[in-house]
Amino acid sequence: MSDGANGGGAPQTRAGVGARGRGGGERSMVPREKPRSYYGRPVVKPPVWTWEIPLYFFTGGTGGASAALAYAAERAGNRRLARSAWKVAFAGISASPPLLVSDLGKPRRFFNMMRVFKPTSPMSVGSWILLANGAAIVPAAAYGVLGRFGAIGRPAQAASAAVGLPLATYTAVLVANSAVPVWSEARWELPLSFAGSAAASAGAAATVLTPPEHAAPARRLAIGGALIETAATEVMHRRLGDLGSPYGEGTAGRFAKAAKGLTVGGAALLGASTNRSRAGAVAGAAMLISGSLCERWAVFRAGVQSAGDPSATIGPQRERLGRD
Repeated sequence: MSDGANGGGAPQTRAGVGARGRGGGERSMVPREKPRSYYGRPVVKPPVWTWEIPLYFFTGGTGGASAALAYAAERAGNRRLARSAWKVAFAGISASPPLLVSDLGKPRRFFNMMRVFKPTSPMSVGSWILLANGAAIVPAAAYGVLGRFGAIGRPAQAASAAVGLPLATYTAVLVANSAVPVWSEARWELPLSFAGSAAASAGAAATVLTPPEHAAPARRLAIGGALIETAATEVMHRRLGDLGSPYGEGTAGRFAKAAKGLTVGGAALLGASTNRSRAGAVAGAAMLISGSLCERWAVFRAGVQSAGDPSATIGPQRERLGRD
């Protein structure tokens, strides 16, 4: 009888079971298998949104933050800055519903979302927030820019500022509530990143439209928003680890790099500009606006790329099962 049969020799091994290493421990006979799905198909359904949605993220965020800036400028007595900010708020909020309806394909699909109010659904809450902003921004901007309809314009301005802030961030909550790994795992950082991005673009847009001697609060808001966006995004990338790889690859990676460069460079240029340096301020503001738009596209494309990678879904699931 052989040694293998009577147990006197080295233990037999099977591929995938393991073999005795020099230190007496088990070593794998085959490399760890990469997570994959049936026929390489995505585990979760990739977003079917088109180009209108990342643009809607940008216009809604900029419009909502601009309404808050305009109301604050009104309260502080800076009417020149307030008029500029109300113009930006009106443009951003007015552009948002057509973009959303265009992505939905049929206008009645948007109105169908108005049939119920579901507090646990970010989509339902966001639809009502957008509707409230649309109703308030017209009289608010009419009073702020033209000085007309004061009876309803003054309370409309307060309402527009109040509902404008949720409009700037609810889209981040919406995507984080999905099953897309790179979005759902960043549920804490995405709203802060979107808030900073909205503040940066709102302040930058108002800076472009306002004479330098009246634009100091807008410049401070733009720079502060850029710092918040950059910090939140960096923390998000570090915490996501390998799961955040889409932000360094493909289309999402290119948008992410452009967003970081434009945001940091624009904030530095805007900070270096003085009240008399309008050209520098406008150039820095334009860079910040472009950086904010690129950041929304980076988040959108990262979600598409993450949903298409089976390992991004299966890997975190295995880690959670291992911890349990």
